[in-house]
Amino acid sequence: MTVSTALQSPPATGASLRARFAEIRETTMRITGPFSPEDQMLQSMPDASPTKWHLAHTTWFFETFVLLPHVPGYQPFDPHFQYLFNSYYKQLGSHPDRESRGLMSRPSLERVHAYRSHVDAAILALLDQTSDEARTLIELGLNHEQQHQELILTDIKHALWSSPLRPEPIPGEPPHPSPSPLTWIEIEGGVHLVGREGSAFAFDNESPRHEVLLRAFRIASRSVTNAEYLEFMQDGGYRRPDLWLSDGWDKVCAESWSAPLYWQRKEDDSAAWSQFTLGGLKDFDPSEPVCHVSYYEADAYARWRGCRLPTEEEWEVAAARIPGRGSFLDDGAAHPRPAARNPQMFGDVWEWTSSPYVPYPGFQPAEGLIGEYNGKFMVNQLVLRGGSCATPASHIRATYRNFFPPHARWQFSGLRLAK
Repeated sequence: MTVSTALQSPPATGASLRARFAEIRETTMRITGPFSPEDQMLQSMPDASPTKWHLAHTTWFFETFVLLPHVPGYQPFDPHFQYLFNSYYKQLGSHPDRESRGLMSRPSLERVHAYRSHVDAAILALLDQTSDEARTLIELGLNHEQQHQELILTDIKHALWSSPLRPEPIPGEPPHPSPSPLTWIEIEGGVHLVGREGSAFAFDNESPRHEVLLRAFRIASRSVTNAEYLEFMQDGGYRRPDLWLSDGWDKVCAESWSAPLYWQRKEDDSAAWSQFTLGGLKDFDPSEPVCHVSYYEADAYARWRGCRLPTEEEWEVAAARIPGRGSFLDDGAAHPRPAARNPQMFGDVWEWTSSPYVPYPGFQPAEGLIGEYNGKFMVNQLVLRGGSCATPASHIRATYRNFFPPHARWQFSGLRLAK
């Protein structure tokens, strides 16, 4: 197996990779610590996975791609785990259906924790005496784990929201009275370069770097806020088929959408809203970025405003010039905050673009098993950019391409306008 085209990264030294490995693996345990074993077994929909499964799958990745091929005589912690925690790698054989992950009462959470400890010890023992290829795979595994840290929070948030007994409401916190003013940033037309360059880590789908021809455009200095999105709702946005793509309107009708996911009307005031967070219900804050909207909702809102969503190339070109950053997983809130800087491109909410998730010109998936990492998903998905309040800060960059189907709402997804 070669990983030369799977990611663009020089192998880190043993010491730096050791520290990074310990920090990222510990972060996963820290963010899952507040949830009970019962919480960590919940699977509220086929698109989500139980926390316990995420803990095991990220460990399976290191055991399967690093330890088994690079440690002579290594024996799997439990042979059953090779099947149970394979996500979608068809070349490794069969795996459980995704929607059945919530049925795994066995192994126990305690057994999964023991699995993590076993694999962690084996990786740390390997680090100082292994090949560049193995260290490169460990770096890929760490970035893979950071992706799952975000998925842990998004998935368990949906599970707790779906439960009849939700977390207690958050004590009152005064909302910010108004968002920072939106301004428009002008970007000149012409030939621009996009895609990953340099020697730092990048996923294969960020390459190769290439030229794109863009017309002059303007992009908003910040994400759309709750207050701005509420105006769309109050103007009948969810009742006007002229604003919606056909598939989107079908989804609105089939699922009775009338607000972003996790918004709910207050019992004592039908005109007021609360938002469900990982800590429970909190008062509606008009200045926060609107969150948990699908591509269909983002596109309809943009039409209503007489604007559009940016393409991913436009977003990336603008982000290279606007380094302002908002909240990330490291800040501990796991909820978007009002823009601390304006302009600001990164953090708080992922932003839908109008671009389909397709390969860049010249893209070639890696050979072997690791080639199934990204390329096989390049159909029926839209690109999001920028990271969110659940993304580790060290994991995001201007070239990072996230992707979800257009109906997805449980991710921390919002939008930014373009003209």
